[in-house]
Amino acid sequence: MIRWLIFLVIFGVIDLYAFQALKTVTKNNWIHLVYWLISLMVIGNFVYHYYGFSRSDGFSQSHGYAFAFLITIMVPKLVLLTIMIGEDVWRVFSFGLKNDIRIGTENGGSLDSRRRFLSQIALSLAAIPFASFLYGISRGKYNFRVLNYTLYFDDLPDAFDGYRLTQISDIHSGSFDNPSKVDYAIDLINSQKSDVLLFTGDMVNNRAEEMEPYVEMFKKLETKDGMYSILGNHDYGDYIRWESEDAKKKNLEDLKIIQKDIGFDLLLNEHRYIERDGQRLAIVGVENWGKGGFKKAGDLKKAVESIDKDDFKILLSHDPSHWEAEVVDDDYHFHLTLSGHTHGMQFGIEIPGLFKWSPVKWRYKQWAGIYEKFGQYINVNRGFGYLAFPGRVGIWPEISVIELKKRSKEA
Repeated sequence: MIRWLIFLVIFGVIDLYAFQALKTVTKNNWIHLVYWLISLMVIGNFVYHYYGFSRSDGFSQSHGYAFAFLITIMVPKLVLLTIMIGEDVWRVFSFGLKNDIRIGTENGGSLDSRRRFLSQIALSLAAIPFASFLYGISRGKYNFRVLNYTLYFDDLPDAFDGYRLTQISDIHSGSFDNPSKVDYAIDLINSQKSDVLLFTGDMVNNRAEEMEPYVEMFKKLETKDGMYSILGNHDYGDYIRWESEDAKKKNLEDLKIIQKDIGFDLLLNEHRYIERDGQRLAIVGVENWGKGGFKKAGDLKKAVESIDKDDFKILLSHDPSHWEAEVVDDDYHFHLTLSGHTHGMQFGIEIPGLFKWSPVKWRYKQWAGIYEKFGQYINVNRGFGYLAFPGRVGIWPEISVIELKKRSKEA
């Protein structure tokens, strides 16, 4: 209760301060009324859904939207708060308190004009995140992008020169609310006509049954050399309360059956070979291995048993923290690792080829796209679906297409 009171007081202070900027720009009482009605409805909805909430009871779509609408109005108000407090501090140190509080004088009039001007700028800037979050919630979460990469290797078998693989990750089917958009994305995957499809974990949020409405849809996936998958941290059902340990184990077994029904060959600390013209590459898949309290079921040594050290290896490992923790320094050379997990935080700024930023970079060194170390690559997929926040802002859902090329001796 105390935490909720503190939260409401802080929100109220931010709201009152942000309202001053609006009030300075317009005296229209109807606009003021709409402002307060929206604030009260959003905060009331948030309290209704989260008071007494425990994550172990499951995170529903209504919880996600309650959180999303709070963020949508909170971030713009923080922009207003920052600018207006900055202006107040500047006034105090530039003119002195005594001059600032005189109303009706020549100096007071100029200060009022400056206050109105800054309020207009603040409102304009606040409109940017407000519009961005609304777009992210309504359309951004299904704004699927195909990102193409070409990677060159000295020791790629000649038979696999030009080999194309498609990677998807973090489906999180329990979050979907628009099946037609998901169906469109599946058609988009098939249109890439890659040689193999690789899925790097988190098919569901918590329960296998979340995937059931989409099984027939995902059965349409097709590639020349098959489809391989691994488990992500959410697939184990660790984040909700189960009536028994047996129920939790059954849930995982049900999910494994669903993956098989769709057509995935689920790799549980094991590997498969893809062969062409007497040559081969190894697809290695480990269970989830992550830092910071995440499940460490991945067993890299077990997964590569009977693999020749010189085989060309593609590793599927859900959490990118595994890469630097165990993979790049391993005696076996893993040419390419495919991960997901981060979602790029579903929020950030990207200018392709020029700039990439998200707060998730403070948690994960490799968080989106291609990275290289010691001649080994990792691709961190930004995710197919979404979790908790029902939207994406600047970091769009991704279908990765990677072409493997043999580096010429002349290069």
